Amino acid sequence: MSQLPTVALPIALALELSEGQVPAQRTLGRDQAAELAKLIAADLHALLPIVDEARLAVAGTLLDTAELLRPGFPVWAAVEELARRVPRGQLGNVVAFGHHEGHMPAPLLEPAAEFAEGPLRLLPMSLLAPPELATELSETVEDQLIGRGEAGKLTADWLMRNLDMRLDHARYLSRNDVLAMASAQYSSVNLAALWDLLEVALLTPEQNAATMSARGLPLQFSGGRVLAQSPARWLAAQTGDAAQRAHDFAGILFELRQYAALLDAHRVPLHLQPDASLANAAGPGYLLEMLAEGESGYGAPELFAHEAPGLGIVAVSVAQRGADTRILAHGYPLWPQALGPLLSALADHYATQGSIHALGRVWLDGEGRLGAPAASLH
Repeated sequence: MSQLPTVALPIALALELSEGQVPAQRTLGRDQAAELAKLIAADLHALLPIVDEARLAVAGTLLDTAELLRPGFPVWAAVEELARRVPRGQLGNVVAFGHHEGHMPAPLLEPAAEFAEGPLRLLPMSLLAPPELATELSETVEDQLIGRGEAGKLTADWLMRNLDMRLDHARYLSRNDVLAMASAQYSSVNLAALWDLLEVALLTPEQNAATMSARGLPLQFSGGRVLAQSPARWLAAQTGDAAQRAHDFAGILFELRQYAALLDAHRVPLHLQPDASLANAAGPGYLLEMLAEGESGYGAPELFAHEAPGLGIVAVSVAQRGADTRILAHGYPLWPQALGPLLSALADHYATQGSIHALGRVWLDGEGRLGAPAASLH
């Protein structure tokens, strides 16, 4: 007999590690996951007796907030899919998934090494409820977990013993609670504008939204992507002396690097806004705007590196020099390892000659725009 349709309600167990603590393992074996799931079920029964009418699915994996908060919520979708594959009569109201021979049953449940040192770990779970119960259970989860959702002593002790770590807190959260926690974290480090766009990407990806970064860079979410104004175009609209403009430009690139790293963690693409450029492109860790093609009557296209203290190369310009200087393109390496691929992309398109010219600073032309020197640097 086929299973009755159910509604999945995503929840999580949030583990706040004591300072300096790292779990001995980031995934649980099948037997471990089953043991923990029984303890979690007992906790949830004490907190929300109505939960007994639903089915609890637990994934024995410790993930970062960014791994859970991605468009489509793929981790929770994987937990739900795995749970639906297990006949209800086989394991009753609790089902757990752990690793076998070092591998989780779904790739999405494998923790990424890049987040291994994070102080907060989230164990994803789902409650599969009959449709007639889903609304009441959802409301109860939202009302009760945020105020009363501390994990039981037996559960916390099991986690500390089996993962060989100390915990400051272990608390059950709804998905909305996880979203609210992330919002507070981003706001506390001056990244509220980024969260505004991430929230749209996660909850209403069909909508468009616009905001401005803390340093004043226009940003928008559209078509599943975050679009940033060209830093060079932003610079051209600024006023003040050259030194201040160059300093502010470096600040914009520092901020954009932060945004790029966080957006990548949440798997939301970052691109430049479409404008009057010939073409815009994005590669792994860099953004590129092509303004013009090479023109006869000028020298061969050359590469120029704009540098800022503490940040290294913040932009690369392609220019042709002759009676004046023609700027053909600007590229922005947002990850350290992206400079090589960016230079290769520029060299391939423009057939640039010679090595890159290190300018030692952000070079502005006479009108305060991102440029390149007219005379040879040597």
